Amino acid sequence: MQIFNLKNKSLVSLKENSFKLEKDIQQLFETNLALLTDYQFIKSEFIIKGFRIDTLAFDPESKSFVIIEYKKITSNSVVDQGFTYLGLALEHKADFVLEYNESQKNTLKRADVDWTQCRVLFVSPSFTDYQKQATNFKDLPIELWEIKRFENDLVVINPVKKDKSTASFKQLKQNNDSKISKIVHEIKVYTEEEHLEGKSDNIIELYESYKDAILKLSTDIEIEPKKMYIAFKKGKNVVDIRIQQKNLIFWINMKKGTLDDPKNIVIDCSTKGHYGNGDYELSISDTNNLEYIMSLIKQSIL
Repeated sequence: MQIFNLKNKSLVSLKENSFKLEKDIQQLFETNLALLTDYQFIKSEFIIKGFRIDTLAFDPESKSFVIIEYKKITSNSVVDQGFTYLGLALEHKADFVLEYNESQKNTLKRADVDWTQCRVLFVSPSFTDYQKQATNFKDLPIELWEIKRFENDLVVINPVKKDKSTASFKQLKQNNDSKISKIVHEIKVYTEEEHLEGKSDNIIELYESYKDAILKLSTDIEIEPKKMYIAFKKGKNVVDIRIQQKNLIFWINMKKGTLDDPKNIVIDCSTKGHYGNGDYELSISDTNNLEYIMSLIKQSIL
């Protein structure tokens, strides 16, 4: 990746300043964890059964633990290490919950955690092609994040995107390793295809119409399927969509009293139970108000 400064209409290349230690990456990431991920910081250097987890975090959206590891060198297999840590989370749930309860104001029970959505993040200045290919399963609960530091105090952080046409990691069930098979059986990463499965052509077409319109609102909106909905994110959740048999349910991620809705088509869901983020809910069964709805969703981006 090349980064430039623009000076007098000329591009001046910025020099990359390498991280001296893995600890430098860890401290930078942990200090800015909420900004970068919306995760709750739980523990640094969490030791469990002789293994040291660099950063233990909790994702309040999916109600699951996130294990973050930092690497300055790229020679190790991230898949093997990732499955080891996922196995620790599944085998020692009480220890993870105890660590959460000791560091947070609220308490958590094992039943409050969605263990199926636990995942591992690896953060490094670079990854090898082998590491990227080894994690290139669409539903593998292992993510790679590249972090680079340049002169002028510039830091660039990019999650490594997986190919949309890649295969499912559930094919690993054929592996003879019973430990891996157990993790594959228990851990779940959701996909758009699963949310659309069993839905009518009309509903699928309706979702695709709104999906395309939302993605056109900004070039860096990412789609992240969750258990109960599909999240559209630009740093934070912009809008969450639940696909039902006869309609779509939208949750616009804005606090009550902040959305400008002249047509008064959204409802206040701040005082009732709902799956998505935000205080505004919208039931959609056609594209009649598509442009107006985009104007509402765009307010969540600004």
